Amino acid sequence: MAAATLTLDGLNRLSPGDFERALGEIFESSPWVARRAAPARPFATVADLHAAMAAAVRRASRDEQLALLRAHPDLAVRAGAMSRTSVAEQSGAGLDRLDEAEYARFHRLNAAYREKFGFPFIIAVRRHDKHAILAAFETRLLNTHTEEIEGALAQVFEIARLRLGGLVSG
Repeated sequence: MAAATLTLDGLNRLSPGDFERALGEIFESSPWVARRAAPARPFATVADLHAAMAAAVRRASRDEQLALLRAHPDLAVRAGAMSRTSVAEQSGAGLDRLDEAEYARFHRLNAAYREKFGFPFIIAVRRHDKHAILAAFETRLLNTHTEEIEGALAQVFEIARLRLGGLVSG
């Protein structure tokens, strides 16, 4: 992600609509998270901002949480709608440079995971290489539905923390 472009002080002073626009993609295609966190301003630290956004997700209905999870892209797909941030994150983990066998393995695991849980496999790819991601896929496929929702949300929170760290200074 690019260098920080927003200051915490500036975010604290934005109108609710501008705040939502500025941070609406921190949680993949889910600007409602920023909208619900905005009333908790002012934030003293980026960690406080992240905590408020994570709390907004925790307070959301299970249907809203599942919609957030479903907004994430599959890993290592060659085509499809994906945010620029997700493209960069997956590229950074080498998921755009897989050989045919690796693409096929990711495709099988993506399909098995979606079949079992009803949402895509989510992992903070900036913290992993392709081998660790594949190992996590295999391990997490053994989880129960409830365990995996919690695990996926934990990964979403980590992705958001990394995105905020790259976007907001202060």
